[in-house]
Amino acid sequence: MTSEMVGREAPAIHGGAEPGFGRIVDVFRDNFRDRGDVGAGCTVYVDGQKVVDIWAGVADTRTGRAWDEHTAAVMFSCTKGILALCVYRLVEEGRLDLDVPLTTYWPEFAAAGKRTITMRHVLAHRAGLPALEADLARDEICAWDPAIRALEGQEPIWTPGTAHSYHPVTIGWITGEVIRRISGLTPGRFFRQTLVEPLGLDIWIGLPASARPTVAWMEPPLPDEDTPVTQAVAEVQATPVVRQAMSMGGAMPFPTENGIVTLNDPALQAAELPGVNGIGTPRSLARLYAGCVTEIAGPRTLSARSVTDALVPQSWGQMALGDPDLGQRWGTGFMLSSPPSRPMLSPHSFGHDGAGGQLGFADEGYGVGFAYLSNQMGPVLDQRANELTRALGDCLGARTPAGPGR
Repeated sequence: MTSEMVGREAPAIHGGAEPGFGRIVDVFRDNFRDRGDVGAGCTVYVDGQKVVDIWAGVADTRTGRAWDEHTAAVMFSCTKGILALCVYRLVEEGRLDLDVPLTTYWPEFAAAGKRTITMRHVLAHRAGLPALEADLARDEICAWDPAIRALEGQEPIWTPGTAHSYHPVTIGWITGEVIRRISGLTPGRFFRQTLVEPLGLDIWIGLPASARPTVAWMEPPLPDEDTPVTQAVAEVQATPVVRQAMSMGGAMPFPTENGIVTLNDPALQAAELPGVNGIGTPRSLARLYAGCVTEIAGPRTLSARSVTDALVPQSWGQMALGDPDLGQRWGTGFMLSSPPSRPMLSPHSFGHDGAGGQLGFADEGYGVGFAYLSNQMGPVLDQRANELTRALGDCLGARTPAGPGR
């Protein structure tokens, strides 16, 4: 964090918190004063009740538009948690088995040594397909079918199931195509019909034109401190495979193109890129996760059995492509509590973070749904969401978590 960001005046905080949760408001304010936030929102549910719902700052620095309670933000890889939730809905309906070859649903995927890949391999980043080898143009990336055809003909980099490395974009196409083959709906439409419309959420995978005025303008990442960890991350990101994985050969540079965050592009926001381009409000993301672990005006959106399955660690430790081990742990589709880089509340926490500091998760033991979204992308070792999570843990400190199957 640069010195000019520390101790600056924080904007007015709107919304509020229930008694006992004021510490979260204090830390949220500190994020503006000391950690570079420009516009942000944070919402927390506990046992089905909304206990924190706060927002502040500027949603669009080009116009000065304020961040309000309806402001949505690009969630980046938080979208992967939504994708996992959609998969588990199909599992609960008996339409998808996580442990059978994907060729059961998508026969063309079998080509080039991919016959044994399962949905669990894909969702745990173990499929050996972290990068799309074909160089596609941006309009081809947005069109869906060109990426699907390219993946059908691509060989895995490693034997599926034997190692893991983060699949930043391809996970969305592979999982989304299976959802489409089973349901007849694109992943964004399946999510909308299955969860968004019944719950009244403001979250999209494929932004409609009517929602565009609510979306925050994303700001480029804050500078990294010069540490061995950030140096190691930079070295890995410079390797050809990782560059390809993140940018599709330059068609979708990450995180910026000519100084502008690439996912500000209306064409990329309107497309369905279900690994990376979900857009939503903190209130809706927290509500979505809260419904996974508590009943809110209806049945849970995930069964206790699904949560138990999702919490089983599948991938951790050193990644095959050399990314430094920062403690990241994944279950099936969801990121699990991953100290020191991304601690959540407990071993019963599951969700996903997103580039630049975004975070959404649930905790079954505490009955929590949490979301923090910002339009200021943070550095590699960003602490804004972590500090909010620690504050939530402090607020819940006197409570005894109920544990799994609550």
